[in-house]
Amino acid sequence: MKARRVVVTGMGVITPLGNDVASFWEALCAGQSGVGPITAFDASRFASRIAAEVRDFAPPPEIEPRDVKQMDRFALFGLSAALQAFRQSALAESGFDPNRAGVVIGSSHGGEVSLLREASALEQPGGHGVSPWAVPRMLANMASAQVAIHFGLHGPSFTLGSACATGAQAIGEAASVIRRGDADVMLCGGAEACITTLTIAGDDASGALSRRNDAPEEASRPFDVGRDGFVLGEGAGVLVIEELGHARRRDATILAELVGYGATTDAVHVTRPDPSGQHAARAMSLAFAQAAMSPSDVDVVFAHATSTQAGDRAEARALAVALGDIALTTPVTAIKSSLGHLLGAAGAVQAIAAIMALRTGVVPPTRNLEVRDLACPLNIVTGHAPSLSLRCVLTNAFGFGGHNVSLVFL
Repeated sequence: MKARRVVVTGMGVITPLGNDVASFWEALCAGQSGVGPITAFDASRFASRIAAEVRDFAPPPEIEPRDVKQMDRFALFGLSAALQAFRQSALAESGFDPNRAGVVIGSSHGGEVSLLREASALEQPGGHGVSPWAVPRMLANMASAQVAIHFGLHGPSFTLGSACATGAQAIGEAASVIRRGDADVMLCGGAEACITTLTIAGDDASGALSRRNDAPEEASRPFDVGRDGFVLGEGAGVLVIEELGHARRRDATILAELVGYGATTDAVHVTRPDPSGQHAARAMSLAFAQAAMSPSDVDVVFAHATSTQAGDRAEARALAVALGDIALTTPVTAIKSSLGHLLGAAGAVQAIAAIMALRTGVVPPTRNLEVRDLACPLNIVTGHAPSLSLRCVLTNAFGFGGHNVSLVFL
């Protein structure tokens, strides 16, 4: 049977830089920062008091107020991004079979905001203040479920959790559903909302978070010798992907083609990456193989690059292994320098940024790179966003537990 090709026909985002693709992309290319002091709660007792929060967010009118009340913040982000992607895809206008359409939207932390709120209510005198929606709100599958319910989609629908690789892996696995013939259309990506006392305290205790509280916009600094950890963020990214023939038959606007997906596991440590980068490199090589392309075809790399010492060095080493000598010259950008780290949503939002780069020929710059770490000998894009001739983009996502995911778009 001829291989089924997968294309992107819709995209939507909720991010600290903007709550739609156009505003997000404009701010990203302008080198703006979405990082600032935490406003969601009083963070004065914590060593790290900064985050990349979603601001000025209001649920879209398509979501009924009663439904808003039933959702955790992460699921609301996911459905809001899905509405944007669905609208751009024009699926409703051209018609599609809902039995052949599904959802894969992942999350690392799920409904953590709801979990903490309900646990606090349980500890109050009497302990009877828990909402009947407590359990559904906290379940990690609820972004997928809410999207399927809203659009009436009856194909494969599930979630996955691979920490910070989740959003990218959801896209790759959704594409696999289409390639094996189980669906023609999938909504896929990641959603996260865990800027909470628990996550700030836990990630800071592990030494993972930046403590540049006096200069939050300068805190996320991938590949810089002075980097001291990542900046926690929140948001969502959702794509509509389709089988190529299905998209063509309804005369859809094709934004990009997903030609390669690779996934591996370090199996070394629960938080630290394999310093050799060999398994992350193999994820890239698997993506190249599925795409029937060589590393030399890559025009730009969107690096995972969280701004941790070990993570950035491991990725630089992985790129050296996967790309060979051209790793020294291939342009590399790290959007978490502007966006913070959206955890389970990061890979999906980054995939959307990579597609926008393909469509516009513009590469967003890496912020805050002042003194380059010599252990990361890469051609990192800094300063103003350059215009480049782009045909092929590689985007990486890695997660706690050793999860490695690479996607290749044309």
